[in-house]
Amino acid sequence: MSPEEKKKGQRYFSLQPSEMAVLAGASQIFAAYISAGKVTEENKNDYYKIAIKDAIRISRIVEKSIESDDELPAV
Repeated sequence: MSPEEKKKGQRYFSLQPSEMAVLAGASQIFAAYISAGKVTEENKNDYYKIAIKDAIRISRIVEKSIESDDELPAV
């Protein structure tokens, strides 16, 4: 297989900083579901989606609760 053919089969993506933060949170939530014994091979994809939704929900609550320095009005 040539390098060009190899590249065609590969998938690339780039996450924005906010997406990376949600990914990190969702990964930790998913790991907690695994540790709690809730994840099986049969429901793994469902728990991926649940963890992502949970991470987004938490992110929205944080966004509404905290004003960062660049969001504060100028004095």
